Amino acid sequence: MNSKSHYDISERRVLLRIFDILFIVFSLFFTYNFLSFTYINFLDVRIIRWLFLLSFYYLLFGEIFQLYDLNISNNKYTVLRSISLTATITTVFYIFTPFIAPVLPENRLQIVYFLLILIIPVLFWRFMYMWLIVSPKFFKSVVFIGQSDFIESLIKEVRKDNIHNLRGYITEKKLNDIDGFHDISKVNLNTVISKNHITEVVVSLKGLSPEIIKKINSELIELFEHGINIVTYETFYENLIERIPKEYLSSSFYKYINFSKNNSNRFYLLGLRISDIIIGVIGLIIFTGLIPFLLIGNCLGNRGGLFYTQKRVGQYGKVFSIYKLRSMVTNAESNGAVWAKKNDSRITSFGMFLRKTRLDELPQFLNILKGEMSIIGPRPERPEFVKDLTEKIPFYSIRNVVRPGLTGWAQVNYPYANTIEEQEIKLRYDLYYIKERSTFLDFKILIKTITTVLFFKGQ
Repeated sequence: MNSKSHYDISERRVLLRIFDILFIVFSLFFTYNFLSFTYINFLDVRIIRWLFLLSFYYLLFGEIFQLYDLNISNNKYTVLRSISLTATITTVFYIFTPFIAPVLPENRLQIVYFLLILIIPVLFWRFMYMWLIVSPKFFKSVVFIGQSDFIESLIKEVRKDNIHNLRGYITEKKLNDIDGFHDISKVNLNTVISKNHITEVVVSLKGLSPEIIKKINSELIELFEHGINIVTYETFYENLIERIPKEYLSSSFYKYINFSKNNSNRFYLLGLRISDIIIGVIGLIIFTGLIPFLLIGNCLGNRGGLFYTQKRVGQYGKVFSIYKLRSMVTNAESNGAVWAKKNDSRITSFGMFLRKTRLDELPQFLNILKGEMSIIGPRPERPEFVKDLTEKIPFYSIRNVVRPGLTGWAQVNYPYANTIEEQEIKLRYDLYYIKERSTFLDFKILIKTITTVLFFKGQ
């Protein structure tokens, strides 16, 4: 019943990485043998080292320039932009990596050929990918089961994600502008699954009557026996949105949230602290070199002090002073603390540049070296806001179980939050990070942060 012809999110990303490298290596081999391209000599004993370094650079910068973001990979313009940026920066780093990369050729045109080899074959493969793989016939076919009000928002997300085919939803009433309705009290699941070639069933029994739950469960057991993948609404939501569902913020919170073992893993925490110190030192050195330019920009576009400090709530609720570059007009909060918002009129022209590039956060490398912050973690909030949010949002203070960060999962996914509802969404990203905390997720956040800075997406 369940013949798999779709590609999961993780499978697509792996596929993109593997074929990017294969097309590059094959093109280098072909041009070496048939087109007199000599920069990379395939007969040299160091060829494996050269290709490994090239692959490392390409995949790293591909992550930074969003080459493996599935939404980027579905658009010809953004793919061309990402490939061009990735290939250019890879070329620059590759040719200036002494001892590991090949010696620069006497004919400098070989470098231009090398750059073109990193662009044209990958671009050809990516266009094939958009034509062949990014097609509804390779999407995962899903059906939703549950109370309409509960699953409606997630169904709308699925309709626009270019990963899933919504084949129907089984609820007590039809949803506006969404086709595929089946009455939950009358439907036969086997018929719906077979007719629509469903590969995954997303189910939520919340709010359904005991009679309906009994009926659905008996039919789900049969589907499970036939190999149909059945996932809960909550699991599907986390995998798709990468934040915890709102429903977790309830009396059943501890049933769903098991904090990552890395929160108490000494090796992980030691490695994180060592990384904080190394990056903190490098960051302060870079910041020191930028101070003259920042002072000039501040005089022209800020007209006031360059630095300021502010009280923030850190790990376990301990208050500390955070260091920042001033981005707002002086006396911006003369009438009391107010959340920053998008296009905030209090932000100066130079302050907007500082925020877009995240340069206003550079002094916090000192907080990191002092152990008050980490490179990655939930952003520290002000005591006034924390008190209010703790009263209005369930489990808000749990975000303080880890050290606050210079950047974080909520920051790179949902930068602006100036209402209680938006703060709750950011909390759900923070709790997702605490739940899934790992070296890989930390690296992902770091890459997303670099992307945010390079594309001026900061708040």
